[in-house]
Amino acid sequence: MTRTDYDDFLYRIRELHDLHQIDGWLQWDQQVTMPAGGSGDRAAQMATLSGLIHERLTDPRLGELLDRLADAPGLDDAQAANVRETRRDRDRAVRVPPALVQAFARAKALAFDVWQAARPADDFRSFAPHLEELVRMAREMAAHIGYAHEPYDALLDEFEPGMSAAAVQAVFQPLGTELRGILDGLEGAPEPRTDFLTRTYDPARQQTFCRALIADLGYDLERGRLDESAHPFTIGNGDDVRITVRYNPRFLPSALFAAIHEAGHALYEQGLDPAHRRTPMGNAVSLGVHESQSRLWENMIGRSPEFWAHYFPRLQALFPDELADVSAAEFVRAVNVVRPSLVRVEADEVTYALHILVRFDIERALVNGAVGPDGLPELWRERMRHYLGIAPADDRDGVLQDIHWAIGSFGYFPTYALGNLYAAQLREAMLREIPDLVAQVGRGLFQKPLEWLRERVHRPGRLHPAPELIRRATGAPPDASHFIRYIRTKYGALYNQAL
Repeated sequence: MTRTDYDDFLYRIRELHDLHQIDGWLQWDQQVTMPAGGSGDRAAQMATLSGLIHERLTDPRLGELLDRLADAPGLDDAQAANVRETRRDRDRAVRVPPALVQAFARAKALAFDVWQAARPADDFRSFAPHLEELVRMAREMAAHIGYAHEPYDALLDEFEPGMSAAAVQAVFQPLGTELRGILDGLEGAPEPRTDFLTRTYDPARQQTFCRALIADLGYDLERGRLDESAHPFTIGNGDDVRITVRYNPRFLPSALFAAIHEAGHALYEQGLDPAHRRTPMGNAVSLGVHESQSRLWENMIGRSPEFWAHYFPRLQALFPDELADVSAAEFVRAVNVVRPSLVRVEADEVTYALHILVRFDIERALVNGAVGPDGLPELWRERMRHYLGIAPADDRDGVLQDIHWAIGSFGYFPTYALGNLYAAQLREAMLREIPDLVAQVGRGLFQKPLEWLRERVHRPGRLHPAPELIRRATGAPPDASHFIRYIRTKYGALYNQAL
């Protein structure tokens, strides 16, 4: 290997990173600030950019460089990881025709705008043709990429490398059984008071609290933004990482916990090693690991009694009339209430993974051709009854509630539940190594847990596959038992029940 080869390779992958970031900012603008009439032009722009990214990634010159660098002596671990991960991305891309890449990007941009209007109008019929087209293209993409067992595998692998539908099913089936058993164990237990959560809360004051809170957690607002969108999300990398939430004046937890959740994602992106900026090593390893960061901060820290012992007085000071008759203990019980509900993003920790199982079953059937879009509303209701014992009366809180299918992200949903499992395992390891962690959270101090995550999860980037990263961070391979133990302990104590 000559240094020229790696320098050439580095130039190319940094250019690819920049193009992906520009694509992200087009998506951010579409969801946050773009005028409603801009969807046609935006679809064309995103199609053009997707074509450029695909062209750069499949350039034969890049392939030649990867071939020469694969066995080249003198590469350090980070350089070898950059080569390996770029090879993986390129191997997927070269199998897909450029025309399909551009068509898919255009279709996603148009479908998103239709979904954004269809959801509040409870109008699945207007969205269904767009969804049908996206599914057709996703299946075509999967056929080109290739898979060992089913089309869904090719799509899942984009978000959680190395994972298959069968492997997910092997984890989810016992997980679902355990969680439904815990739900049964809580049946009949006295419910906490929650009436105050649905009083009227001024969105501007909610925003004030959320901004201060995420800054306390370590989110650098000089390198980020907090905005509003129809569906909360995080986007960006390095020195420009933006988050959004939605403010519900009649349900206080919605924005509070979305802000903590998205801050968890953003802390990961801001914490990646700056020495590897604009390379695979400067990017997250998987969406399952990404979700572990948001779920750990949102639930395992952000819904804890210690956390609200510190922050409830501040919240009460902002909403003195609305929370005058509420104690910190009552607030903690309310935001941890276990109650099957219709909306995933507002689900409690016990039922959240069951929402993911609903979506995994449905999108797997959709991608594999077992069901068409027309059958989705009723299948959604059937799966909700199966896992959660309730079903939506409309499609707004049913098949239309998530953004993911509208932007073509088939195979994304399993990463949410995998993130829960990873988070619980990371939490146990963190508690072993930071014995006073709970006391620090109670004082509003988050530097030590953030530094712990920086060292073990954020800065390694894509050096190791997700399962190996978790093993190195915790001392054991990924295992769902940590999450089940966490749920049984926490909710057994909250509900005074033997779980």
